[in-house]
Amino acid sequence: MRDGAGVPAAVFFDLDDTIFDHALTCRDALGALRRERSLFQRRSLDELATEYSRLLEAVHPEVLAGRWDADDARRVRFERLAAFCGSTLSRAGATDLSQQYRRHYQSRRRLVPGARRLLEQLHGRTIIGIVTNNESAEQREKLAYLGVTHLVDHLVVSEEVGVGKPDPRIFETALGRAGVSAKETVMVGDSWANDVVGAREAGIGAVWFNRFAADPPEALAVPEIRSFRSPRSTEAVLFREASRPRGRSA
Repeated sequence: MRDGAGVPAAVFFDLDDTIFDHALTCRDALGALRRERSLFQRRSLDELATEYSRLLEAVHPEVLAGRWDADDARRVRFERLAAFCGSTLSRAGATDLSQQYRRHYQSRRRLVPGARRLLEQLHGRTIIGIVTNNESAEQREKLAYLGVTHLVDHLVVSEEVGVGKPDPRIFETALGRAGVSAKETVMVGDSWANDVVGAREAGIGAVWFNRFAADPPEALAVPEIRSFRSPRSTEAVLFREASRPRGRSA
């Protein structure tokens, strides 16, 4: 531990829907698109947001495996979202729609409430890492746009490592870059499978960022944070988890 009792040597964060507010940015962008394109008015915004989230999860493995690039994935998502609304799009039409959506999305990006204050509070007291599944250029630009690049010591992206969460190797890469051991590190993320189970498989303590109050899919004793609005309270949870004795797959 560093900087006094209980302070972890490193805190790793997921990026999307942990530091960056992807869910609400996505919802806002879909809302703008729905107002502009009548085909999406056949479904409610809640239905569109739920289906788009499902399509992201369904399509992203193809990108991680290298079978599609990001533009392919975006086009396919909108082909399928249009089908969900009862319409058929050409490849060109789906590409145009995906680009329109992306313009809305890029201009609406923002941090999860409280995330900046939390990073500022931890910065310089512990090593801050981001461990994320995505393209490197996308994630680096995102941190820059959000104005928090200077608060992050290490950015570890699946595209660079060659494997994504929950594979323990991406966490081991992050530990190596930070120069810390698993037992003195804590991982914070919104994905139970990727961030909680993945980190624990690598021997890292895990804290579930559960801001939408979902039910845990497994009966594991995992500390939970539902908001970063109180950085001191969040810090207390992180420090308790850092001090908990554990071994690999604890």
